[in-house]
Amino acid sequence: MLNNREMRALGIYCNRYRIKNKSEFLRETVMKAILKRFEEEHPTLWEENEPSLFNQDVML
Repeated sequence: MLNNREMRALGIYCNRYRIKNKSEFLRETVMKAILKRFEEEHPTLWEENEPSLFNQDVML
């Protein structure tokens, strides 16, 4: 759900860039952001763990 100001901004954007299907545009935009974030945070084989209070290998 969008508030009035967000809805107005979306309307202006869609008109400016000739986007006909707002629902499809929002769905694609949100999913692209989610998938990009998942990809950026995906652990790798060689990734170093950040030290934390819960790591067993941290020496005090």
